[in-house]
Amino acid sequence: MKRIIAGIDVGSTKICTLIGRVGENGLLNVIGMGVVPSRGVRRGVITDIDVATRSIEESVRKAQSMAHYTISEAYLGISGSHISSQNNRGSVSIGRGDRPVDREDIERVMEDAEAIATPHNRRILHTIPREYIIDGQAGIKNPIGLMGYRLEVEAHIVTGSETCIQNLEHCVERNQIKVVESVFQPLASALAVLNEEEGRMGVVLIDIGGGTTDLATYLDGSVWETMVFDLGGNHISNDIALLLRTPFTAAEEAKVRYAHAVPSEVDEADEIELSVFGHETMAKLSRRDLCEIVEARVEEMFSLIARDIRRSGYDDLLPAGIVLTGGTADLRGIRDVAARQLQMPVRLGIPHRLHGVVEAISNPAYATAVGLLLWGMKAAGEKPAPVALRVDRTAWGIIRSLFKRIMP
Repeated sequence: MKRIIAGIDVGSTKICTLIGRVGENGLLNVIGMGVVPSRGVRRGVITDIDVATRSIEESVRKAQSMAHYTISEAYLGISGSHISSQNNRGSVSIGRGDRPVDREDIERVMEDAEAIATPHNRRILHTIPREYIIDGQAGIKNPIGLMGYRLEVEAHIVTGSETCIQNLEHCVERNQIKVVESVFQPLASALAVLNEEEGRMGVVLIDIGGGTTDLATYLDGSVWETMVFDLGGNHISNDIALLLRTPFTAAEEAKVRYAHAVPSEVDEADEIELSVFGHETMAKLSRRDLCEIVEARVEEMFSLIARDIRRSGYDDLLPAGIVLTGGTADLRGIRDVAARQLQMPVRLGIPHRLHGVVEAISNPAYATAVGLLLWGMKAAGEKPAPVALRVDRTAWGIIRSLFKRIMP
């Protein structure tokens, strides 16, 4: 039986809706895509509910038009500086040791882990088991069927502002779409770009969005830590706008077209034309000056990330290094700066298991949206087939035009 899954990724720069159809063979066929500029949203927080609602409506409408299907529910990707996390331990008695651990025991121990002092204005988004412990024996990934007297769990708990989450969900629900689950964006992105071996060996996913940068550290196949930094691609564009005295839209375009995070890679003689305040015509500026502005902000971003990774104590446990994803991960030279600042191997995280003509979705900017579809499959107990995503060739022309409009 075929099933429809939808994901809505609401970011600071774009809103992306994907609609996928899961076939009986486990293949997820992307049948609809809608991408629009994000309005009424800033750093994961709704700033104008009517404007944000209309932006989401436009994104959903485009995806539904391509898919020839009207969605009634969707998984929602969220982020923002209001997201925080902590680790906690839960513990319950199994009994006299004469019966195996069952699913009810798992639910009870997870509920005990969630019994933390959470303020009334915070919502628990995810409670993720890091490892289970039975009678002092640690490192257990799946305790079901094992015998013991006491079951414990080390859990990672992600929380967010109830108000911020409700406002975002309300914008979606005003479009007659039920939010199945709100998902912290880097956890969705990880499903789309990380492979099983990286998660087992130790890796950090860095999702660089427009308003924030999200981190998810994976060790031994589980989420070990998550963080949110109040820095993103928009900060780079804002630096360009301020220092070169140019409108923000022109700064964003210059960043995408000309910027390089390693100025030495750019010829000193290269010049760019830019709209500058006080000039009636386009002004000629040094491209290297632009790149030096970008380099300073990117270095600051990764120095802060490096500091927090060292502070966590996991820096020696990450042989798989860093995976960069999100729209800003496409910035030229950003991998080189990340490798230099973090002293780890760095690769670009592009949604994998793609098949066919999928150039538009094979981009770090769409990792979260693809991950939301995979999250929906996982929640339903479905396992993606080895070749997990395909986009209809007939939809390619529409997708390409949307992509060009959002990512010049």
